[in-house]
Amino acid sequence: MGGALSLTLAALAYPSMLGLDTVSTSGDRIIANTQWGPLTESDRAFVVAVRAAGLWEYPVGFIGLQKGQSEGVKTASEHLIDGHAALDTTCRKIAPMLNITLPNVASPQQIGFVNSMNAKTGKDFDIEFANILRMTHGSIFNTVAKVRSTTKNTLVRALADQANDTVLDHITVMEQTGMVDFDQTLFQQTTPPKLPKSDMTPPPPPAGQPLIVLTPPPTATSTPVDIDAASVSGGGAAPAPAPTPTG
Repeated sequence: MGGALSLTLAALAYPSMLGLDTVSTSGDRIIANTQWGPLTESDRAFVVAVRAAGLWEYPVGFIGLQKGQSEGVKTASEHLIDGHAALDTTCRKIAPMLNITLPNVASPQQIGFVNSMNAKTGKDFDIEFANILRMTHGSIFNTVAKVRSTTKNTLVRALADQANDTVLDHITVMEQTGMVDFDQTLFQQTTPPKLPKSDMTPPPPPAGQPLIVLTPPPTATSTPVDIDAASVSGGGAAPAPAPTPTG
């Protein structure tokens, strides 16, 4: 009963599969008309997916700084912390404007990635770190491009611009570690495991739970979206109307 209820709540909050899967082909259904443009299922799923990515990659950055053996891994770890803190700031700003519920915990699949890395030490950790993160960033890269090219929502478009730059940067620093096995990584990237939606979807937060904040590092160089500039065509910051429930 409890498991079934959890799945139902997750489906209501995040109707599209997230994680490494691409945005659903049916994701063009409009769920709200906002002053920043129509919001589709794919748009909402994308904002949630960016938030969920930060919820595991940001802490992995700190793990990499502690356990990493090579300078390449330590540099990549700094980029994870910096980039995802800035993306998270943008997500937390635009989510209430678009009436999007953000998770506070990554998906079970993403938590599994963290556990896999935590189980490694020494050079094995560095290799696991570089290959998992190169695979996950490569998997989401095409989704970012698809959302950027198709969304009609100004705020989602601005987040996609920022995500595109961040994901490309993270792909690059993972490759610069010199530890990426491209044959294996690209195979995993293009042949993802067939996992149930519950494994790919971050659970919705309990009602009233404050959002976890991914704090930018003191040396932050990544910049969140300028919401005022991104929403200039909308003429304000009123929240989107709640989506109409469907059967």
